[in-house]
Amino acid sequence: MEAIKGFVENYLVGLSLPELAVIDIVEIIIIAFTIYQIILWVRNTRAWMLVKGIIFLLFFSVVAILLKMDVILWIFKNAINVGIIAVLIVFQPELRSALEQLGRKNVLSSVISFENDDDDIKVSDKTVSALVKACHEMSKNKTGALIVLENEIVLKEIEKTGIGIDAIVTSQLLINIFEHNTPLHDGAVIIRDNRIVSATCYLPMSDNLELSKELGTRHRAAVGVSEVSDSLTIIVSEETGAISLAMNGVLTRDIESGALRQRINEILGRSDSDTRRRSFLHIRDRRGKKDEE
Repeated sequence: MEAIKGFVENYLVGLSLPELAVIDIVEIIIIAFTIYQIILWVRNTRAWMLVKGIIFLLFFSVVAILLKMDVILWIFKNAINVGIIAVLIVFQPELRSALEQLGRKNVLSSVISFENDDDDIKVSDKTVSALVKACHEMSKNKTGALIVLENEIVLKEIEKTGIGIDAIVTSQLLINIFEHNTPLHDGAVIIRDNRIVSATCYLPMSDNLELSKELGTRHRAAVGVSEVSDSLTIIVSEETGAISLAMNGVLTRDIESGALRQRINEILGRSDSDTRRRSFLHIRDRRGKKDEE
């Protein structure tokens, strides 16, 4: 009680809020926005486990301070510098991914959107239809496939490992690429802005120990590229014909071909009503052009 009384007398008596200027409010908003973005980034990466470990260590250090465990505090003090360097080395891919997102992100447009969201769609309905049709046929024939849909992070380094194509996405082309005993069937296809930009690409393998031992290199590569980028990867198993999706290091297995379109739209943040609305507007625009002709 004496300690509480002393704390109140020393720190809380006469406590008043400081005067806030406009620049102070701006600083508070910037810091809050930055912390919020960091939390979102950490939550979607392997660094989330690191944060939970750091929180546990901080809690343990508080207990060590209260109980005056001098040896443990000395170990913490001398290990913190080495720990920071180790964190930078271990989480280098995540840090690089975050810097790439920061470099490509338009901060102002993410806060205030001046344009129609339909103009910022990375994958059109026509491309989704082609993907669904191709995956349905390849699943039926048990043709292995690995299709990466690029998002904000450009996969230039992975694209260079393959053979450049630069073609419109069609179901016939995808089926032909992954056909057995063809020059381009081995590896992944990269899709950017509704075009196939490269095939036979090599993807980074995931080192996630929680993945099932039943999964082969195709599924592990799909999870690997989703861990270092914000891409969406579609996998068709050569052994079973099952369709899977990988994004943000999470693998969703055994998706029915009939529900594939809905799952892709859900992951891309689009509802069926939005898809129907865009299709209707596209048809109306085509009719308007025909009438003008």
